[in-house]
Amino acid sequence: MTSHAKAPKKPVNAHIGGNQVDAVVKPIKSPLKGSKTPRIATKPLKFPTKGDEIVEFAGSLGLELMDWQQYLAGEMFRCKPDGTWAHNTSTFICARQQGKTTFMAAAILTGLFKWNLKLQIGTAHRLTTSFETFRQLVGIIEDNESLLEQVKKIRWRHGSEEIELKNGCRYMVRAGASAARGIAAPDIVWIDEARELKDMDTWASLRYTMMSNPNPMVVVLSNAGDQHSVVLNQLRDRGIKAIAGANDNIGYWEWSSDYDKIDDSKEFWKGVAFANPSLGKTVRVENIREAMNDTPEVFKTEVLCQWVTNLSSAIPPEKWLACGEDDLKLKEDEPTWFGIDLSPDRKYASLVAGQKMSDDRFFVKLLHTWHNPVSVDDMAIANDIAPYLRKYDCEVVAYSKRTASAVAARLVPAGVPIQDIDGNLYSQACDELLGAVTSKRLRHANQEDFTLGVNSAAKLIVGDGGWVIGRRASGANVTSAVAAALVTHYATRPTLDLDILVV
Repeated sequence: MTSHAKAPKKPVNAHIGGNQVDAVVKPIKSPLKGSKTPRIATKPLKFPTKGDEIVEFAGSLGLELMDWQQYLAGEMFRCKPDGTWAHNTSTFICARQQGKTTFMAAAILTGLFKWNLKLQIGTAHRLTTSFETFRQLVGIIEDNESLLEQVKKIRWRHGSEEIELKNGCRYMVRAGASAARGIAAPDIVWIDEARELKDMDTWASLRYTMMSNPNPMVVVLSNAGDQHSVVLNQLRDRGIKAIAGANDNIGYWEWSSDYDKIDDSKEFWKGVAFANPSLGKTVRVENIREAMNDTPEVFKTEVLCQWVTNLSSAIPPEKWLACGEDDLKLKEDEPTWFGIDLSPDRKYASLVAGQKMSDDRFFVKLLHTWHNPVSVDDMAIANDIAPYLRKYDCEVVAYSKRTASAVAARLVPAGVPIQDIDGNLYSQACDELLGAVTSKRLRHANQEDFTLGVNSAAKLIVGDGGWVIGRRASGANVTSAVAAALVTHYATRPTLDLDILVV
């Protein structure tokens, strides 16, 4: 009998903790496959969909859409009973090289040749991206005689490419800076590379050309952005808020990893599968392994589809939602901790209060928010806080010297106990907040603005392994999340039966 010895595992270079070391790569027992459904997604609506028409038409042209593309088509192109789109704005995000362009091509061609949409527009920050999509569309048309005979003209004009059919339906490319010039009432606007849009100019110029169209849609495609991705971050905030229950018909689908290490673990590869829906189909595991030695920030953005400024969400959205209870109320005679925080640009502020519950849990509530497009008024904030301090049994008002020192200073003459929480203590408070949420010891009342602030909070690594909620790194108003961390620091303090412990 011939024996077959197993080959020894070979060490490879890998990034662990930012350093390159020799690590043994464990063989994967079963082929990894990308996730058909996104990690963060709009709740499926009970409306009929025209997405199956995209799948069928693409198949007739030789474009066999993958399961995740079929899922996305089905969700994105749902129609209300009156025939209008259920989602007038749709955003989907995933890692690079997954097939976003193929999905676009299938939908655009269906709109041109099957739905008879009069005008579709494609734009991207880099003109080369829009041009590549245009070339793919033209290539498919030229390879299909039945499509080609319906074409009146194909214009190759730098930044103004256009496909025009004999029935008048058009698809045109427009450069970002002049996207809306000479355009009225498009049916669908496709915006690729949305992470590169650093201001609202392109978005506004295209979005508002659609106002006179009775049934418009704007579709936004991208991989993960950063704190400067103004358009994408705003859409992401809207999408997460809508998922949490806000009244917004935006469709949002995000394939991304929530695992913030590059360590070849089971959790890491689970995150890879969530960020790469085409994994095991058009994206090879071996190529991702090779890319693990790239700069961590680049790998996280391109492969894990993570916002590089925050590496990961400070508080997992699903964990926060699991802590919600609709009927929770603060009690006037219970000891109460308050947290106040202002945004670095001083345009936003939030006041959060917390109280112990009957068991080891505690309850936090967003009491008041402030917003001023120029700067909030510290005196007005102090005056607004005063009624809450009189109503509840205030033990302390926690704040940060970095943001709320002016407000805190106005509370001192009234005899209000204040305490600053900064530096290592702030890092501890953030960690205590995360622990309280994941253990469900923290409870909240499902307030939309509160949830939005917490879901927008970004984890910023500081020191040797510590982390904080990054006010600037979050790229959004996270004052409620920071204030919740300040309150949590007091709510989770250990209690002793003795006032003084002598050792």
